[in-house]
Amino acid sequence: MFSLLCNIWLNCMLLTLSFFSLFVCLVVYFLLLRTDLENKTLLLQGLFLIIKNVQEFKSRIRERGICPLRWYRRTLSAMHTAAEPASSSMALRYCQVIFAAVLLLLAFVGILLVVLPAKEIEMPPEDMYGIVLDAGSSHTSMYIYKWPADKQNGTGIVSQHSECHAKGGGISSYAGFPGGAARSLEPCLDQAVKDVPKFRHHQTPVYLGATAGMRLLNIVNATESQQVLKEVANKLRSYPFKFKEAVILSGQEEGAYGWVTVNYLLENFVKYGFVGRWLNPGRETIGALDLGGASTQITFETSEEVEEKHNAKELKLYGKTFRLYTQSFLCYGQDQFLRKLLAHLIKTQGVKANVSHPCYPQQFNMSIKLGEDVFDSPCTKSYRPAKFNPQMSVLVVGTGEYQNCLKNVVEMFSFKDCNYSRCSFDGVFQPPVKGSFMAFSAFYFTHSYINSLTNIAITSPSRLKDAIRLVCNMTISEMTEKTKQPGKYMKNVCAVSNFVQVLLTKGYRFDNDSLPSISFERTAGGASVGWALGYMLNLSNMIPAERLELMKALPPRLWAGILFLFIVVLLIALGYLLLTYKKQKAREGVM
Repeated sequence: MFSLLCNIWLNCMLLTLSFFSLFVCLVVYFLLLRTDLENKTLLLQGLFLIIKNVQEFKSRIRERGICPLRWYRRTLSAMHTAAEPASSSMALRYCQVIFAAVLLLLAFVGILLVVLPAKEIEMPPEDMYGIVLDAGSSHTSMYIYKWPADKQNGTGIVSQHSECHAKGGGISSYAGFPGGAARSLEPCLDQAVKDVPKFRHHQTPVYLGATAGMRLLNIVNATESQQVLKEVANKLRSYPFKFKEAVILSGQEEGAYGWVTVNYLLENFVKYGFVGRWLNPGRETIGALDLGGASTQITFETSEEVEEKHNAKELKLYGKTFRLYTQSFLCYGQDQFLRKLLAHLIKTQGVKANVSHPCYPQQFNMSIKLGEDVFDSPCTKSYRPAKFNPQMSVLVVGTGEYQNCLKNVVEMFSFKDCNYSRCSFDGVFQPPVKGSFMAFSAFYFTHSYINSLTNIAITSPSRLKDAIRLVCNMTISEMTEKTKQPGKYMKNVCAVSNFVQVLLTKGYRFDNDSLPSISFERTAGGASVGWALGYMLNLSNMIPAERLELMKALPPRLWAGILFLFIVVLLIALGYLLLTYKKQKAREGVM
């Protein structure tokens, strides 16, 4: 009889341990749905340890035949033989009741676990990342952006994660030097590998956009231009990111993406509200003014008809469509303008050993070569003498004459021919400027130098003129002393300031009312102002969004199935208890 009771006890124990293992697995499963990756690993390790220990305990029970009834065997053997059946029957009943009670408890707890956390809570997915390389005419910058993977009305809420500036010149400067452009990008790409989380590498798109420097190279030597693009594209493909494209942006695209950047950083598209949601603030957009090394761009939203179709661009961002006027002037960037000004002065004064430069400060002079410093650029082609020696050195002597400088700068623009209702310059259509504007890149540095040299606030065209006159009358030593900047930067301040004055007031036609609406900025909202962020925002329209995760994270049928399983276990336990009770009553009636 003892052997029979012990076998019954052992089977009950083993079955109870099996249900316990099942219960622990279910508990861990529900906990996994609510934890991050790190905690999931710990939970799984704990689960494996528990199951291992339970299996070891079950093995010991089987091997050793552990039974508490044997502890009382000596005592029970001394009892009267008449009491043995009753005691044995009582022990059996206790085992049956304990087994049913354990089943009942497991079923009850399981039902509570499944039913109580049925509320669904949205969990945002991990951030997505994107990399944009701004391959400008003078240097290349890399920007890493990130945004919530669920996006907002189809466009990512993008913020700048990090940035890197490649050493050396722009990629166009490596024409004729195979592999040079690609190698110049390596330090920044190596940094990107560290900055972007490893599990996102294969999903992170990487784009390279080349601007006016490569547009000029494409004009001069299309074969070299394509070779440089091919080299940098192959370099980008060799990294663990999702290479998308390496292209030359049109001037209109560069201007439009700069406009997107400006308005995004000023929260004119979306703003994070106090309710914890991204909201449309309902603000007016502002225009963008960009001055690079080889081109300058103007872009603003307009309701007027754009008479020249290539100046019209339509963008869809955050569920809204924007219609823009945008124009890029190639060869009117800061560096190319300075080349053109030198070429203009040499052309008007003749090719000779000394050339007077009214825009250079007094007491400043420098030696240049006619080829590499002046006439090798396609922007100076119209000023090029019929015959000249590219290796000839010319001494440029600064005279610091404001009025003469302004006169020569104005002569580089054409305000005569216009085939439209109105034009800016060089026969290019432009509707009237409207609203506020942000000026960045070289506009910002020029404005900063004027302010630091004169302490005059630029609130009107007349005050801008007065400030520039003071700048142009300074010697190079006065300028370097006031700004603590080297002469190589100060020598061009008068020339570029006059260029900005003519471009804004005579070209774009900013007047007493509209000029004060221009803010000169280098950064905004913790990000660099330029076309790259706008490019990433526009491209994020084409990047698939990830769905929000649910805290319950169980399909309805599976959830209902697990609930049904626990209910069945509960009913079995109750039925088993009831059956045991009836048998006991029947035995007591017989006795």
